[in-house]
Amino acid sequence: MKQLAPQPSPPHSLTLAHSVRHAVVWAACGMALLALQACGPDKLAEAAAESSSTAASSPTASAAAPAQEGSQALTVTTVQTSAVSLPIRLSANGDIAAWQEASVGSQSNGLPLKEVLVNVGDVVKRGQVLARFNAETVQAELAQMQATLAEAEAAHGEAAANVARVRALEAATQGRRLVMTGEGVGLSEPGAGALSAQQVDQYLTAERTAKARVMAQRAALQSQQLRLSHTQLVAPDDGIISARQATVGAVMPAGQELFRLIRQGRLEWRAEVNAQELARLQPGAPVLLQVDTQTLSGVLRQVAPTADPLTRNALVYVDLPAAEVSRSGVRAGMFARGEFNLGESQAMTLPQTAVMLRDGFSTVMRVDPQGKVSQVKVEVGRRVGERIEILAGLPADAAVVASGVGFLTDGDRVRVVTQQAGTSPALASAASATPTPP
Repeated sequence: MKQLAPQPSPPHSLTLAHSVRHAVVWAACGMALLALQACGPDKLAEAAAESSSTAASSPTASAAAPAQEGSQALTVTTVQTSAVSLPIRLSANGDIAAWQEASVGSQSNGLPLKEVLVNVGDVVKRGQVLARFNAETVQAELAQMQATLAEAEAAHGEAAANVARVRALEAATQGRRLVMTGEGVGLSEPGAGALSAQQVDQYLTAERTAKARVMAQRAALQSQQLRLSHTQLVAPDDGIISARQATVGAVMPAGQELFRLIRQGRLEWRAEVNAQELARLQPGAPVLLQVDTQTLSGVLRQVAPTADPLTRNALVYVDLPAAEVSRSGVRAGMFARGEFNLGESQAMTLPQTAVMLRDGFSTVMRVDPQGKVSQVKVEVGRRVGERIEILAGLPADAAVVASGVGFLTDGDRVRVVTQQAGTSPALASAASATPTPP
């Protein structure tokens, strides 16, 4: 029996569809040879010659295959850009911080700390006692000053009584005083006075001096009472204790910070914004913040009047409502990303499935009227939901592949179908990536 010579394998450059076509042809030839073998040697020889001629003509068939690519093209759905109203948002990063912090420090010098009544995280009210100092020394000094004041008041009372008697004597003698004459004791001329002017001035000076001592002792007593009140450290405002340096038994100098207080428990977001964007920000603009997995809303309160000369960024201050802070559980010092809502504007958009990132560029697959695909680089902008803004690079009336663009390359041919009404984008995406059977 005459055996057939082995035929060369198809070139690797053929597409998968061409390879399948050749496999089918070879399988059909093999089945025909098996059928002819049963008929006799003559038929087998004729079949071998026919098979050789078919193999010899296969390069011609592969050369003609590109003309049949239309039957093997991918089925795609095309879309065009559409005008959609998109929000204008400005993104920024920053830290959450206390709106205002109050430093609560010691005003008593050289007194040991006796008792600490609050800790970090405690909510306090205005006037609430936070810590107490040992007040025994201050109380002893206060009692001594009270006794000194009583002594000064007594001296002042005696001096005032002397002045009163002098004035009464002057009034009784009608300005005369007793003098010695050659005939005995008599009264001086009217206007001379019962006491000399020097004596009267001495009594008056003594009374004024005693009064001044009383005033000085009262002032010293008030100072000591104020020092006694400073032995109790109180909160200057409602808020939350954020830091504590107070330790029982420590002797604190005056001015040493013992507690730090977040006033009224208010937090704010301090974000850095490029100076060129500051003109777009106005107080009262709503802000949406993202802190880890939590989202919370705020309101822009103030824009800093100056920018950093090195980074060219400026701080903006966003108030965070207490209800939002309590709900989200955010804390001062946490990092947050935020977006300022600056209104809305019209934009030309495409489905995000129509845009692909290739070689670092955003590209779409444009389809011409002949069904040929060309890769086009586009400039993209805002992304909202399933839509993406096209800023430049694509005419408004251009048709692009709606989805499955990853299966296409520049120069491919496709068969465009119209998406039926009510078909979901997900189903359309699956359908557009399905090749048409041969």
